[in-house]
Amino acid sequence: MRILQLCAVDFTLYHFLLPLMRGLRSAGHEVVGACAHGTLAAKVEAEGFRTIDVPIRRSANPLALAHSYCAIRRVLAAEKFDMVHVHTPVAALAGRVAAWRAGVPHIVYTAHGFYFHEHMPWPKRAAHIGLEWVAGRTTDLLLTQAEEDAATARRLGLARGPIHAIGNGSDPARFRPALPHETMRADIRAALGTPQDRPVILVVGRLVAEKGYPELVEAMRNVDAELWIVGERLASDHAGGIDAAVAAAERDPVLQSRIRLLGYRSDVPNLLRAADMFTLPSHREGMPRSIIEAMLAGLPVVATDIRGSREEVIDGQTGLLVPVRDAKALAAALQRLAGDPALRAKLGTAGLVRARDLYDEAKVVARQQVLLAALDASRTRD
Repeated sequence: MRILQLCAVDFTLYHFLLPLMRGLRSAGHEVVGACAHGTLAAKVEAEGFRTIDVPIRRSANPLALAHSYCAIRRVLAAEKFDMVHVHTPVAALAGRVAAWRAGVPHIVYTAHGFYFHEHMPWPKRAAHIGLEWVAGRTTDLLLTQAEEDAATARRLGLARGPIHAIGNGSDPARFRPALPHETMRADIRAALGTPQDRPVILVVGRLVAEKGYPELVEAMRNVDAELWIVGERLASDHAGGIDAAVAAAERDPVLQSRIRLLGYRSDVPNLLRAADMFTLPSHREGMPRSIIEAMLAGLPVVATDIRGSREEVIDGQTGLLVPVRDAKALAAALQRLAGDPALRAKLGTAGLVRARDLYDEAKVVARQQVLLAALDASRTRD
């Protein structure tokens, strides 16, 4: 098949879709990526994939949606694809409608966490569910990462075709605990000026409020540890920023000594091996890969009790779960781990076993290949 992998920005294409693209190409398909180009599209092209620059706007504003729809429609009019596989909210909505209008034989949607969630005000939640339901009338196959999302999609009838949970994963060979002979833990800590015996908490994620940074910064007032924040705010992000939280940290001498903003890093596997625990206090997620990567590195995880995260983290066994937007509970959980190396080791070891069993990237890609091939076979039979 000629398959178009469509998402909003090249950050998603490079960091999340590249393993699937490789797998589909190895199975004999022609795979093309399409998104709004930034600095990462070239890295996808360096692996031999063609990419198409599509000016998708990450906004639910009707005019922005119309702009994105027209841009995608032009691509589909110029080229014939056997399958359009869409990802991320705006690209998924506009892309499915455009593919349906263009008569694409197979329309597939992977929901990396529905935009609507349990903590969203009901009117807004209902509106987003309505949009998903309408777009679902064009969807031949709906894939979710979390089982909870798949159950929700079946209950609400969000696709005209089958609905499957595929999970999420990363490469266990890349994200692994430090080996006895390796020195990166000591080297990274020395480079950052962090004492070797200082408990270190790592968080990796876009610098937006919905990742829980305001609560995390507040929590660190009561956690005797150092926090490394890895990530940046994308130019296309419309989610609330964290300027107020950063300003508060910069004004407070205690927080100044505990919080390090490291920006975008390409050495996340080594940072994980240099840390002692991981946290992701998000307000909403799909099935976060960052938690999986931390578990594969043998770290215990403190996360919020939300869909996806609570499927990955077993409270009291591989990490600790806390309520959303609860800085006090977050501080208590982080301090509990910071002060108990034996508990960290116990939870981290259990998380490593769970991640290697359930969240191997190769298994997730293989599941998708089977489902996409089955969809094509069913259309051929018809």
